[in-house]
Amino acid sequence: MRSTFTSLAMPLLALFAPFALFAVTTGTPAHAAPQAAASRESSRSMQGSMSAPDCVHLTVDWRYTFVSNDCSSTYTLTVAYLDGTEVPCRTAAPGDRITFPGRGTQGNEVLGAVLCDSGGSA
Repeated sequence: MRSTFTSLAMPLLALFAPFALFAVTTGTPAHAAPQAAASRESSRSMQGSMSAPDCVHLTVDWRYTFVSNDCSSTYTLTVAYLDGTEVPCRTAAPGDRITFPGRGTQGNEVLGAVLCDSGGSA
């Protein structure tokens, strides 16, 4: 037995389906191209930086990125973001957990922890 909702919804979906397809197909390229360009740019900027050692761990949230130094050495680190956002370097002694901005609500992503030019190990 069909419900009243189903019998009313199907004609409405058929009526608006061409507009939904138009919105999806025309809106997607505008959003994909800038993000792809940002991704390429961020990848290039990370190539010049050294990734943090495997004993440095990240926990990423929308608001904060926590970087834990589980190594036996002190490191000066920063976090690389998809959109190229730059944040100051911070020093993390063994066992330290330092905080950086998270990925936010606008689609940015954290690419990873990188060693700063001042040398990594202090």
